[in-house]
This record gives sequence, structure tokens and C-alpha cells, in this order.
Amino acid sequence: MKAIIFRRHSPSLDVLEVVDDMPVPAIGPDDVLVQVRMAALNRLDDFVRRGWKGLNLEMPHILGSDMVGTIVQVGKDVTDWKVGQRVTANPGVWCGKCEFCQRGEHSLCLSFHILGEHVHGTYAEFVKVPARNLIAVPDHVPDEVAAAAPLVFLTAWRMLITRAKLRAGESVLVVGSGGGVNSAAIQIAKFAGATVYALAGNQAKAEKALSLGADIVYNYHDASWSKQLYTATGRRGVDVVVDNVGEATFPLSLRALVKGGRLVTVGATTGPKSNANIGVIFSKQISIIGSTMGNQNEFIQVMSLIWAGKLHPLIDRTYPIEAYREALQRMLNDAQIGKILLQVAPSSEWAK
Repeated sequence: MKAIIFRRHSPSLDVLEVVDDMPVPAIGPDDVLVQVRMAALNRLDDFVRRGWKGLNLEMPHILGSDMVGTIVQVGKDVTDWKVGQRVTANPGVWCGKCEFCQRGEHSLCLSFHILGEHVHGTYAEFVKVPARNLIAVPDHVPDEVAAAAPLVFLTAWRMLITRAKLRAGESVLVVGSGGGVNSAAIQIAKFAGATVYALAGNQAKAEKALSLGADIVYNYHDASWSKQLYTATGRRGVDVVVDNVGEATFPLSLRALVKGGRLVTVGATTGPKSNANIGVIFSKQISIIGSTMGNQNEFIQVMSLIWAGKLHPLIDRTYPIEAYREALQRMLNDAQIGKILLQVAPSSEWAK
């Protein structure tokens, strides 16, 4: 089958290949085999290709976490799904047996991993997925929406609703607005009834953030944005800050919070270390909250809102699978506004 692979870790995009001779995955009794129609890029692609200590992959490795496709085979113990159904899936994979899984905290699983991270992913004609991860895609929902939503909306939903416990009437600052998670966070915060502030790197991204529901957007290249926010909140600060940028923004994000505020993070695109002032943390009694992915119930909750048209994945552009390097470079340049998609198989080849 056709797939995007790499055979060794490297910071260079040159290790990425599009090949047509990868074996079709063999499914287990509780799995399904999905023919992928469309997939979506994530920052995880770059991290996995580069590699990190302790990441031991079987090479060659297939990237990709999000997809929409058609079931072409079901495992012998699968009873709730049938060949021909159009589906997408929670990209997180959990054991179902450890203490965290037993209490429904799938993303805390002791062996938790993500499609495209520790196991072969969705940048291929076929992908193996645990049947319990699936959700059916309604006929009225376009492939683009179903492929773009899963990882970023699940991540943003758990981050804001479950972990930060965002409530109606509160205020939120979303640091950065062009990427998938943050564009989802703006919408979810607004849906929850919050006043939403956002930072953007240019006018186009600022206008898009406003269209998604942000009330006020500041240019993060303007060194005075923090003071402007402080003034706009009546010298109070915001209740919640979403900061997935990390090193470059963490100190100012902490200062943007009201006393007793919460900073929530699911990543650190500029680096994992920070010179944050610990005095600010304890004197303002700030809570720093980490979050990763989400459980299946959270996935069903947020995807149901997308199916109902109450939340909308922001689509940047679609590339053919053969142009993956170009698509990835666009993401790494922070040139996108929303999700970048890959057309894995043309409609004429679906469910052959």
C-alpha cells in the first residue's frame, strides 16, 4: 500500500518518503481495518520524525494521527461495526486494564500512545484501529471536517472543559490562534460562555480568530500586548490562559492571570523549559495544569458538537499525499490558519 514513511530519525525533511510497497496492516480480533480517504497534519508529525530519548520505533514508520475513511475489514470479535461504514477515530490508544483505564482516564493509561506516534498511523491507504476508538461520520459531514477534528478538538475540549473546568462568565487568553488546537480552543471557550482574548502573529490570523469567536485579538509581536490585556480586563487579568507555545511566552502568560487563575498547556512548540517566576505562581496562587488528548467519552462529546454544527474545524488547505513535505513545511513555517489536510485516496479508489 501507499504510505508516508521515514526509516531513521532526523531533523531533516529529506528522510520522509512516499512509497507504495508497505504491507497492509493485519488486524486483531478487536480491530478494524480502515481505508483512509483523508488525513490531517499535526505538530506531532515533526516531533516523531525528529525523535526523542526512549522513542523506539519499528522502522520504517508511518506517520499520521487523524483520518476519515471506510471500514473494509472487521476483527472476529467486533460486533458494533460493519464493512462500508464511514468512520473517524480517537487517535489515542489505551490498554483498558491499568488503574487509569479502569476509572475511564484513557489518556493517563500506563501504555498510552497515539496513532502515528508509537504505532503506524494514518498517512497510508489503510490503517488498523481498535474498534472501541471509532465514531461514525454522519452523511452530512464532509470528509474534510471529519479528518481535521479528532486530535485537536479532543485535546482542546479536555484541556478547557475537563482539566481547566472553564465556566460561563469567565475569561480566557489563547496564546496563538493559527494552529489546530488553539483555533479549536477559541471556539470551545466561546461555546462555554467565556470572554475570549487571543494572540495572533499577523492580521490574517487575527481576523480569523475574531471570526471563530475571539472578542479581542492582540499581535504577539507587539511588546505591549500584556499591558493592553491588563487594561482591557480592568487591571484584573484573565481566569484561564491556554499556552501551548512554552518557553517564549510562559512568563507573560503567568502574569496575564488573575489571582487564583489557571494556566493550562498541552504542548511547548518553542521549547519545554521556562524561566517562569516562581514567586508569581505562589503569590498569585496560580494553578498550572497539564493535559494530553482525552478519553472516549470526551471524544464522543466534542465530536457530537461538531456533527451538530456547533463547533467547526478550521481548514487551511488540502494537499495530495505525494506533496506531504510541502504541506509539513507550511505547518513548520506557521503559515497555516487551521488544519492542513492530505488527500490519501481519490474517491474513485474508495472501498475497492
